[in-house]
Amino acid sequence: MVSAEILVVDDDPHLREVVGYSLRREGFGVVEAGDGEEATRILAQRTFDLLVLDVCMPHLDGFELCRRIRGESQVPILFLSSRADELDRVLGLELGGDDYLVKPFSTRELVSRIKAIFRRVRADAVVRDDTVRLGRLTLSVHAHRVWVEANELELTATEFRMLAVLVSRPERVFTRPELADAAYPDARQVCDRTVDSHVRRIRAKLRQHEVDALETVHGVGYRMRGTG
Repeated sequence: MVSAEILVVDDDPHLREVVGYSLRREGFGVVEAGDGEEATRILAQRTFDLLVLDVCMPHLDGFELCRRIRGESQVPILFLSSRADELDRVLGLELGGDDYLVKPFSTRELVSRIKAIFRRVRADAVVRDDTVRLGRLTLSVHAHRVWVEANELELTATEFRMLAVLVSRPERVFTRPELADAAYPDARQVCDRTVDSHVRRIRAKLRQHEVDALETVHGVGYRMRGTG
């Protein structure tokens, strides 16, 4: 199961192959386009969770493509460019790009930056409204407090961040690496067993109030369903 769908747009087929391989290895779904016009046709037919756009392309460059996309979508965009000039970086960000990576780059850095963008997107989705509700659950994001109806749960900061992400997208399955990224904003490496331990504690605290909504999806991760 892929964690997110990414469109990679670059006129260099070798770079597309390398980037595509690296992203698929990390569990992302990848679609490739050779230029901005091809990308436009693809985007007219489907949506993506993130776009990787080369700046320097024939016919329709990455900056112009970004301008058109931002007229109708806020999908995250990461620019790739051989131009390291500060003005180009600033222009890319002012046009609505979320990050700007200069060629040549390591695929490890690319993957790291993409994961960082997704962490910010998830955090923004949760924080957009201070109060998040799902069934009998109510979360106050800024106060880091959770209630089942009138009963407050005692959660650690890590448990709260993990539960907040799960509640923000009910029925969506989150992998263990995704939950680790959400629970540890300092980007430390966390093993699957640690994530499982946090989930067990969260589940036990919910069940104390007869909420049995945190489900295990074997071989994938965890999800929250409506709590009734």
